[in-house]
Amino acid sequence: MLGKGEISPTSSARHPGVMRGRALTPVVLLLVLFASVVSAQISPGPLSRAHSTLNGPTNCVACHKLGSLRTYKCLECHTEIAFRIAAEKGFHARVVKKDSASQGCATCHSEHNGENFALIRWEPSRERFDHTQTGWALDGKHAGVSCQSCHTAARILPGERATIRMKELDRSYLGLSTTCVSCHKDPHEGRFGLKCEQCHVTADWKVLGRFDHSKTRYPLTGAHIQVTCAKCHTPGTDGNPRWTGLKFARCIDCHTDPHEGKFAPKVCESCHTTAGWRTVSNAVVQSNFDHSKTRYPLLGKHLFVKCDDCHKGGDFRKPLAFDKCTACHSDAHQGQFLKRPDRGECSSCHTVGGFKPATFGVKEHASTAYPLEGKHAAVACAKCHLPAGTATIYKLKFASCTLCHKDAHLGQFGAAPYNNRCEDCHNVQGFRPSTFTLAMHKSTRFNLTGAHIAVPCGDCHKAGITPAFKNVAQYRFDDRTCTVCHRDPHNGQFRERMARVSGGRPAGCAACHTVMNWEDLSNFDHGTTTFPLVGAHRAVSCAGCHKPPKLEVKLTNVDFHAAPSACEGCHSDIHAGQFADSQKNAGCASCHNSAKWKPSIFDHDKRTAFSLQGEHRSVRCDGCHKNVKLIDDKRVLFYKPTPKECSACHGPEIKKFSATSLRAAWMEVSAL
Repeated sequence: MLGKGEISPTSSARHPGVMRGRALTPVVLLLVLFASVVSAQISPGPLSRAHSTLNGPTNCVACHKLGSLRTYKCLECHTEIAFRIAAEKGFHARVVKKDSASQGCATCHSEHNGENFALIRWEPSRERFDHTQTGWALDGKHAGVSCQSCHTAARILPGERATIRMKELDRSYLGLSTTCVSCHKDPHEGRFGLKCEQCHVTADWKVLGRFDHSKTRYPLTGAHIQVTCAKCHTPGTDGNPRWTGLKFARCIDCHTDPHEGKFAPKVCESCHTTAGWRTVSNAVVQSNFDHSKTRYPLLGKHLFVKCDDCHKGGDFRKPLAFDKCTACHSDAHQGQFLKRPDRGECSSCHTVGGFKPATFGVKEHASTAYPLEGKHAAVACAKCHLPAGTATIYKLKFASCTLCHKDAHLGQFGAAPYNNRCEDCHNVQGFRPSTFTLAMHKSTRFNLTGAHIAVPCGDCHKAGITPAFKNVAQYRFDDRTCTVCHRDPHNGQFRERMARVSGGRPAGCAACHTVMNWEDLSNFDHGTTTFPLVGAHRAVSCAGCHKPPKLEVKLTNVDFHAAPSACEGCHSDIHAGQFADSQKNAGCASCHNSAKWKPSIFDHDKRTAFSLQGEHRSVRCDGCHKNVKLIDDKRVLFYKPTPKECSACHGPEIKKFSATSLRAAWMEVSAL
């Protein structure tokens, strides 16, 4: 193998005459010595035994193209492989691309690895090689055959031998034929050609999976399809199966007559077909044998009954009883209908079209002790008459609904006076709606009055009220107070008032409210509280004193105990604190009362140093008290200070009168 630009010496092996008769010149000796040194330096390693004759640097170009050691010339020697690739035949044509030429060979065949290195790299191994890549898959019995069983020199076609370069042909995988007879002996000795696959498969030689018997003079139909070949193709005089010359014109050519000629001259096919001698149904027989001409025409399911089910032992001349169904069929109901007028004749409920469904319907059920009405008319028979084969019970008890229906109320009406009589509240037209009316509700322990009359039943009687009735509506309550159904919006503020007994039981919400209307508080007497409503307070709305929180408009979340009892708790001080000292004791009530704000009940004679006498008693307050100030943009009348001198109100002229004259005038006025 030469480096780039080197001149290849002439191989003596290929051109033996070149060096013959000449002495080695010093130049030649130098070249030979140089080649040995170069070979030791650039050769990847010795070649395998098959290519060992090409060892040495002078033979590199025998396998590598000059100027490119990575370009191979494998197919120039292995022409049998090159031919198969070009013809797109076999394994190499599938794994080596035409345009890659010899380049693809190195994928599986690696050289320069030593004399004993195996040139073939199996992927993943020879035993697990995917034979489908050769174009001939190993399936059926072939899958378990070893490589050496087929790939032998003896099985290589004569025309292929000359093309294979390998000397040991037992090691070659080329040259085999895909025809069966190349490996297997033809037991038919060529009578059916060489394409065994037309009849046989690789799974089993004896399985004729591909042979089409319909193309012969005797197509196989019915039960004949399942018959093995050897049953008909019996050995001939030569010991081999007979494939031709067999009789098949009449059934008796193969089968014996089980009737022993009783139906002669009729042939077998007048009653039977290849579908099966015993399994054939009367529907098939009818096409050849007309049973309608007998005393018992076959109809419905009888058409599919096997002949020997009635004609035991194949005796077709023995008379059979068929006046009643029970002549052939057993009583499936075990005598439950024997008391009927027809003694339980099957045809009163069933037909030959089929035992199921029965013809006994709602109309016929009306003649029984339990006519089907309402929802019961749509109930399937099996819902009441539970299927148990011949043990199915048709004579049922029906004294009460609970014999068939479970108690939907979990025993709430089991005791007296109800005793689980479903019909008191329901009927067969439907479980819902209930027939229990408002008038009937009066007989209960909770008579419906007022707004309760308009409440749907389900609002009070629902599941989950108590743990015992988690999934079932509750109808009976030991506790019938309001809070069982209604949430206490006052969060227990009136617990004591609600607990007071009224009419033999706690008053509950009725201590304040009525069932007519929640907002009707006619039962509540504010006079029983610590703050009785009198005077103008009686006209004030509840929310006027009991303020809802967070700008709410309803009293739901009001703390009623938080309402102030002092005037200033609700009313603002319009006097701007002038009477703060006096209000410490009596508050606003020292001058006003709840009847009305004006006139004031302020006693000017007792509470001030200026007693109102005479004409002063009729003077308006603001006639003397005129000191008005603006407080927070509001006009406020201040009562102090107010002058006590007459001249402060009446002017300086009042001084002209003497005390005596004034007193006399006063007395005179008072006398009037």
